Amino acid sequence: MAVAVRGGRGGGSALRNFFSYRIFVSAMLTLLFLATLSVLFSSHHDSTIGNAYFHRSLVSLSSDPLKTRLDLIHKQANDHVALVNAYAAYARKLKLEIAKQLKMFEDLAQNFSDLQSKQNYRSNLFDTDGPLDDDSLKQFEKEVKDKVKFARLLIADSKESYDNQLKIQKLKDTIFAVNELFVKAKKNGAFASSIAAKSTPKSLHCLAMRLMEERISHPEKYRDEDPEPEYEDPTLYHYAIFSDNVIAVSVVVNSVIKNAEEPWKHVFHVVTDRMNLAAMKVWFKMRPIQQAHIEIKNVEDFTFLTSSYVPVLKQLESAKLQNFYFQNSAENATKDVNNMKFKNPKYLSMLNHLRFYLPEMYPTLHRILFLDDDVVVQKDLTALWTIDLDGKVNGAVETCFGSFHRYSQYLNFSNPLVREKFNPKACAWAFGMNIFDLDAWRREKCTEQYHYWQNLNEDRTLWKLGTLPAGLMTFFSKTKSLDKSWHVLGLGFNPSVSMDEIHKAAVIHYNGDMKPWLDIALNQYKELWTKYIDSEMEFVQMCNFGV
Repeated sequence: MAVAVRGGRGGGSALRNFFSYRIFVSAMLTLLFLATLSVLFSSHHDSTIGNAYFHRSLVSLSSDPLKTRLDLIHKQANDHVALVNAYAAYARKLKLEIAKQLKMFEDLAQNFSDLQSKQNYRSNLFDTDGPLDDDSLKQFEKEVKDKVKFARLLIADSKESYDNQLKIQKLKDTIFAVNELFVKAKKNGAFASSIAAKSTPKSLHCLAMRLMEERISHPEKYRDEDPEPEYEDPTLYHYAIFSDNVIAVSVVVNSVIKNAEEPWKHVFHVVTDRMNLAAMKVWFKMRPIQQAHIEIKNVEDFTFLTSSYVPVLKQLESAKLQNFYFQNSAENATKDVNNMKFKNPKYLSMLNHLRFYLPEMYPTLHRILFLDDDVVVQKDLTALWTIDLDGKVNGAVETCFGSFHRYSQYLNFSNPLVREKFNPKACAWAFGMNIFDLDAWRREKCTEQYHYWQNLNEDRTLWKLGTLPAGLMTFFSKTKSLDKSWHVLGLGFNPSVSMDEIHKAAVIHYNGDMKPWLDIALNQYKELWTKYIDSEMEFVQMCNFGV
């Protein structure tokens, strides 16, 4: 019985709590509603027309449907005013050079404000407590839409000036377009430079013609003489120079002799082609090298160099190779500089490959210094004949640094034979000034190894061009690294070679397309070459070498 009474009392208490909670919630909502109305009614009339209108719309929305329409128009106008003001503020912050556009934004925002402040609209639409005037509303709507349309057009036209994504994309597009133009200009420049490098300058052609004219006019002066015994004397300092460029050979020889301590001990073996043989002989007859000895031969004088023995000559007889190098096809006409370089027939010139036959060309010699025709000698070189090569065949300056000028850049290591025989990280070295131990060469049978690799490369799958890759393969592990001061390279393509490094060098090398006898030569290095030109030679003056 006691339990039942207790339960009844508990139920009455819960009921009273429930009704108290509902009264509390109702009171809070009433207070919140009254506070909201108080804020709305207490707002100053001039602060915003929108707040006053909102108050009236709450009262008369059910009695006047035009008020909903006016509310939407008014909101649309205010939204565009805010948007225009935002763009104007952003323009000021960025300090963009668009004063005219900024003024248009400000004028447009003011026009929106002026439109809503017009007397007829305020009296007929915003300040009235009665029904709205339909004509005034239509006129107001028309003007607002016109201004909204103009605002959208203005924003659309100027959006890319403010939209970061659009600006970034536009900048990317500009960079891409400029880069395309740069790449195109670079290719065109390289193409023109390649053409200039392969062409014969007018001055060189003139010199060759003058020398030939001299030879034809006075044949009695230029009869061949018997070979000098010094040509085969192994106790002297012998040089091998293979070239068809008369003035370049003269500079190499002059620079060696002028810097030699004992010039009478130096012997130069110059080999050229049939076309330039007479001109080369006339030059050195007219301008003999004092005390030194010079032997001039035609490549055809070495009768062992036949197509049955020399892979390059055999390959030149191949119709497939002739088409590749000489056919004037659409592929050859392209401005792809690398393609042009690969197809340059000079890389199959016998003069370019004679360096691999030195022991057979000069069988009585023990050592010989090979020089390219685009070098200048600045110091006495006789110490090279006494350098210990540690039984190696070739003494050369290495050119690698970091990952550059490694074997992987010259040979095709996707070929399994290359991958098996050579180290892709092995350091490359330079042709142009090389001291060769001919006895070690014969012992190691290097010419046979050269033939082996050259025969395998008939389809150009081991390397693309030139004699350096063949040399890297032939003399792999048979090359002694020399001090870098013996041979400084890059004067034919690199304008950043240090002058201090150049002045310390025994030999400087104009490797690259910008040869010193061309108009495209790098001016800062040209004088180092021209000072060894025999400028007193009458034909040099007549042919305008610019010295």
